[in-house]
Amino acid sequence: MTTLTRSVRRPVLADRDFRLLFTADAASKISTQLGTLAVPVLAQAALHAGPGQVGLLAALSTVAFLLVGLPAGAWVDRMRKRRVLVAADLVRAGLVGSVPAAWALGVLTLPQLYAVTLLTGVATVFFDVAHLSLVPALVGRDRLVAANSALAGLTTVADVSGRGIGGFVVQGLGAPCAVLADAAGYLWSACFLRNVRAVEPEHPAGRRGTAEGLRFVLGHPVLRPVVLEGALTNLSIQICQVAFLVLFTSELKLPAGVLGLFLAAGGAGAFLGATAAPVLARRLGLGRTLWLAGMVIAPFGPLAALVARGPMLWLAGLGWMVCLFKVGVDNVLLVSYRQRATPDAMLGRMNATFRFLLTGALAVGGAVGGLVGEYATVRAALWIGVTGLALRWTIAFFSPVRRLTTIEAAD
Repeated sequence: MTTLTRSVRRPVLADRDFRLLFTADAASKISTQLGTLAVPVLAQAALHAGPGQVGLLAALSTVAFLLVGLPAGAWVDRMRKRRVLVAADLVRAGLVGSVPAAWALGVLTLPQLYAVTLLTGVATVFFDVAHLSLVPALVGRDRLVAANSALAGLTTVADVSGRGIGGFVVQGLGAPCAVLADAAGYLWSACFLRNVRAVEPEHPAGRRGTAEGLRFVLGHPVLRPVVLEGALTNLSIQICQVAFLVLFTSELKLPAGVLGLFLAAGGAGAFLGATAAPVLARRLGLGRTLWLAGMVIAPFGPLAALVARGPMLWLAGLGWMVCLFKVGVDNVLLVSYRQRATPDAMLGRMNATFRFLLTGALAVGGAVGGLVGEYATVRAALWIGVTGLALRWTIAFFSPVRRLTTIEAAD
């Protein structure tokens, strides 16, 4: 029985504690997506931020994973996970809530937005690591696949709804009110997490070097190309999103609601890819699905770079949705492969390493998108991003990933 089809004794959402975590995760992820859209729009509308400043905000939102991503896992292992989650939510709510307060008082500045974005990212690192570490205590190891599948689906839905709702909240209520709603979402998450009553292990994991995870992932013949393709994907997506934020607001003069729907189209594509992934893997094989899906959708990338008013807006949205279809496929198949290929004793460090490298690529992508937009053109940045998305499948094609047949090939 495969990792993807393993049956479970009872639905994970029937468990009270997991349901509370799931609900809190929904609030947290939607808030994060709302802030990702609202803060740059506020920076442009209230502080006249240019492409470089918008790119810096995007980079600061994820650079914390580069700064504290690896050691955060070891630190969280020595703490009560539920307390870390609640504390992280409260810190994020306070930080984000300071932005509309400063705007109302007329003292909002770009340095404050930079500081809030960076520190909120640090809190998010601890939230994400503790979140992943608490799941086994809530559902047991025999139902981890079902629990992670539910959470992965939630992430994709939150990407779609968070960006779509965020665009209309920004358009209807204004960016400051949208940021305030962002803070309220973190408070909502904290309230649910406070009611989790699962008993966590009495003895935290012993001290282990974080470098071991890097050596394992980068030394593995399949995980190495997997993380490289994932990093290129994240880098390219972030460059595109920075370009879209500036392009829609400054050049195309389109409402924030349209921007939110456009970005949500990408989330819809990822959701469709995640839904189709098990069927594609069964019919085509794991390795063939990974490179063939990428090759087939590659020609749709240029459509996203041709975004303009009128019919090209719809065609570009279609291109963006198809581009991110492959992301959904990867999120299901490659995460399952990673879990299967990694010994139990190395799972935590492997996951921390992937999060460190993949989220670090988002930070680099934000910086690259801002710099290219500032010193060349926003369109040039967008073309760089879609080119990376179009070519990423070649990494799987020219590596051992191509020869994988099933998830069980990890054995």
